[in-house]
Amino acid sequence: MNEPKFPDPEEMQRRLQSFLQTAFRQPEPSEEPDGEAEAPPTGKGDAFDFHLTPREIKAHLDRFVIRQDDAKKVLSIAVCDHYNHAKLLRERAQRGETGTLEYAKQNIIITGPTGVGKTYLVRHIADLIGVPFVKADATKFSETGYMGGDVEDLVRELVQKADGDIALAEHGIIYIDEVDKIATSSGVIGRDVSGRGVQTALLKLMEETEVSLRNPMDLAGQMQAVMEMQRGGGKPGRRSINTRSILFIVSGAFSRLKDIVEKRRRHAQIGFGAPSEGEIEKSWQHVVTTADFVEYGMEAEFVGRLPVRVACDSLDASDLRRILTESEGSVLRQYERSFLAYGIEATFEDGALDRIASLAAEEGTGARGLLTVCERLLRDFKFDLPGSGVSSLRVDVDLMEHPDARLASLLECGVGAKNLALRHAAEDFLKKFEQSHKIVLRFEPDALDALIAAAVERGQPMREFCAELFKDFEFGLRLVRPPEGGAPLMLPRSAVEAPDKFLSELVVQAYRDRSSHESPADPAS
Repeated sequence: MNEPKFPDPEEMQRRLQSFLQTAFRQPEPSEEPDGEAEAPPTGKGDAFDFHLTPREIKAHLDRFVIRQDDAKKVLSIAVCDHYNHAKLLRERAQRGETGTLEYAKQNIIITGPTGVGKTYLVRHIADLIGVPFVKADATKFSETGYMGGDVEDLVRELVQKADGDIALAEHGIIYIDEVDKIATSSGVIGRDVSGRGVQTALLKLMEETEVSLRNPMDLAGQMQAVMEMQRGGGKPGRRSINTRSILFIVSGAFSRLKDIVEKRRRHAQIGFGAPSEGEIEKSWQHVVTTADFVEYGMEAEFVGRLPVRVACDSLDASDLRRILTESEGSVLRQYERSFLAYGIEATFEDGALDRIASLAAEEGTGARGLLTVCERLLRDFKFDLPGSGVSSLRVDVDLMEHPDARLASLLECGVGAKNLALRHAAEDFLKKFEQSHKIVLRFEPDALDALIAAAVERGQPMREFCAELFKDFEFGLRLVRPPEGGAPLMLPRSAVEAPDKFLSELVVQAYRDRSSHESPADPAS
């Protein structure tokens, strides 16, 4: 048996080039940017025309995030400094000024328990400024070259969010949550590619580096690079993004950090000068040092690239109550809109709001607990009330204590309201039938009851159900002599249960009656 003969490397390269040229359209050289010059901004964001003040940014954040005043102030100042610098650089470039300006980028680390608004703060800042924003969890990454996500993909995603505008992407915001999960573990033997390795990879991005727009591990990117090499005479065009002006914000709960700070403060102040438990509980997040982060497991160089540090406070029941009523992004508004989509007006009384906030505080997940409590409380109402005839829902303390009884009562009342609405819809169908065909029809009482029951069983709108049920009546009733004196033709229960049979019998009877009236006189008479 002959062994297959593989082509030599040169032949394989020629075949690959031929395949690429036939499989993909080759643009003209003028169509492909050389990658050396920075593209001008497209105007999709305001990074190069920044005009906000820290107070204006905080006022915007106050609309969505309750409390966290210190965090809002720190973030507002850092963001204003960053984008004012970006604006200054662009103005200097437009005036043809050369030379560099010393500037220490204010990357930010946010600490605080889950659900206190860390992500919400950053997202609304990015939306206000109009710059590309990328969010990711640190746990999904590993050091470049190992299994897991590549941190450089975050930078590439910024370009996608900017619709390919590299200049705009280079002033975007990268937000990395759960960064405490990549703290170095003391029990790891060998290379820690998901802890120290990720911190090292992020360290390079946060300082300044060039990131290729194509992942070298991506097959599609490699094929595109080969195509560019063929078009560029053997030298691929430079396509990369510089991270010098990208603002990095990282956050994490850092659950063990409190113990580390407490230990340090107690050792530093022994005796009467030692802080009380209450003082430590209130202030520990605001006195965290680099050494505390390092003891937690973060690399000193990594923490050093995050000079701006801000702490978000825990939320108690009163804070959660304010979120329900004051935040523009409140879950309360979400539930009001979802019920209204089914024609149900939902209202929440003060007592119920207090109880929801209290139960959410017990969940220990911050503002996320509000959604947990509301979903658990209102799940059955959202499932059963739409289409039941119920048009209003009042959420009060009684509903929270006896949800099943309230739901059953609402559904019972809804049946009557729904039947009444169906009755009106059936009568409206007959009115439109009369207007269109000049034939007056009326339902007998038991026929209307049967019609409503059938429509409910079919789950079909009444007008649509009637149009389908009586679709042949328009033509059949033309053969029937209208009642004398304009009296309506009464439709019995049989007309609903078997409309075709009823119509056939009606037409036959009409012909018989007509024949008897039109028969010739008897000759013997």
